[in-house]
Amino acid sequence: MTKPKVLISDKMDPNAARIFEERGCEVDVITGKTPDELKAIIGQYDGLAIRSSTKVTKEILAAATNLKVVGRAGIGVDNVDIPAASAQGVVVMNTPFGNSITTAEHAIALMFALARQLPEADASTQAGKWEKNRFMGVELTSKTLGLIGAGNIGSIVADRALGLKMKVIAYDPFLSPERAIELGIEKVDLEALLERADFITLHTPLTDDTRNILNRERLEKTKKGVRIINCARGGLIDEVALKDLLDSGHIGGAALDVFVTEPAHEHPLFNTPNFISTPHLGASTTEAQVNVALQVAEQMADYLVTGGVTNALNVPSLSAEEAPKLKPYMALAEKLGSLVGQLTTGALARISIHTEGAAAELNAKPIVAAVLAGFLRQQSDTVNMVNAPFLARERGLEVREVRTEKGGDYHTLLRVSVKTEGGERSVAGTLFSNAEPRLVELFGIKVEAELAGHMMYIVNEDAPGFIGRIGTLLGENGINIGTFNLGRREAGGEAILLLSVDSAVPADVLDKARQLPGVKRVRALAF
Repeated sequence: MTKPKVLISDKMDPNAARIFEERGCEVDVITGKTPDELKAIIGQYDGLAIRSSTKVTKEILAAATNLKVVGRAGIGVDNVDIPAASAQGVVVMNTPFGNSITTAEHAIALMFALARQLPEADASTQAGKWEKNRFMGVELTSKTLGLIGAGNIGSIVADRALGLKMKVIAYDPFLSPERAIELGIEKVDLEALLERADFITLHTPLTDDTRNILNRERLEKTKKGVRIINCARGGLIDEVALKDLLDSGHIGGAALDVFVTEPAHEHPLFNTPNFISTPHLGASTTEAQVNVALQVAEQMADYLVTGGVTNALNVPSLSAEEAPKLKPYMALAEKLGSLVGQLTTGALARISIHTEGAAAELNAKPIVAAVLAGFLRQQSDTVNMVNAPFLARERGLEVREVRTEKGGDYHTLLRVSVKTEGGERSVAGTLFSNAEPRLVELFGIKVEAELAGHMMYIVNEDAPGFIGRIGTLLGENGINIGTFNLGRREAGGEAILLLSVDSAVPADVLDKARQLPGVKRVRALAF
């Protein structure tokens, strides 16, 4: 039997090659190739192991006629064209948890550096100035640290900060009260965090909801003299506003490891007093690079030799025997999880996945994982069916699986319920005879809809003329409606409208829809 052949195209710990060989793969280490040079040789390889330098573009993938898996030693996969890889049947893996400690420690290091003005004091001293009275620092002990994001990395930062005798508060809509108690931190809303925190660190992915989460208005609401650290993602902070507030003295200091545009060869913040910058070093320690290199080698070798799938971003974890039956159920599960994730705000204590009828006879683990992946993908685009259950446990989210062999109104049914501060809410779906996923119930209201593409969710009072008003609004703004899907509790009561539209609905149009008579809630959805 021919051994799978793997190319390591970026500099990586030498032990990665050893693991490939020990697990039955042939491996070549060829780094520094140009895109054209890589295209010329990639066709002979079954696996490609990369870090951040190699760009796995559509053109590279087209030349990779034998490629089965791309493994990224690290978290970010911006350098991989995942849709093109999926279309070509290439699995894309990453190592999402290999550098968590390293990134958390970098945030703590920058917090110390800000507190004691270490870079400026170093530069001054080495210039022979000995300006002892100029650099008056602050202690971390007894100060309040505000975490924006209390997931894997944020929780490690919290642990280290508590060891420094700091008070830790956290804003994270998905942090349960139980998990906060377990971590020894106080859960607060964002407004309270801004008012109380002496230091703020960010540990959240960059999504539509978190982009510019520290915008000018929120930065102005921070405690005077606050020090801000970002080792997460560029784009979470309004960099122009940060510069202005540093100059004014409202913000006492800032340290950025990440920027909106990278590499950041020039930036308005550079040379600003009380500003520290590092070139995206969060994951740059020997230990982290060893960890992610070994992990990616193990994952890729297992897939190429045994077919095992771990930390894949574009395929589910399934055996060959289960796949045909489970595939349509998993598609339904992911859509229902995504729907709940997009429509539910605030902390969740529990999520329940209920299978009825034919669905109850199947292996529920991939179905549960698909629900969690759809739900948690609203927080991070690196979530997949393998790491979603881990992330759910990390956030203190209780996951329940319920089976009912005897079905009700449907031959097969999947229901996803979440326990929120406002009570229990659920959505349900089934498979039509052609195995097409279909929503059949939304928050207690029967409504039949296909969850696909761009949609609008509207809750309104059931009254004459509303459909005409929303249709006119969208028409006037050049938005074409695909389908109307209606449901209501009772005549004249609360009604739900799910619209499929041909393009994303702009924010200003959503605002106009909210102003229509009788409208209670409007939300843009995407599947």
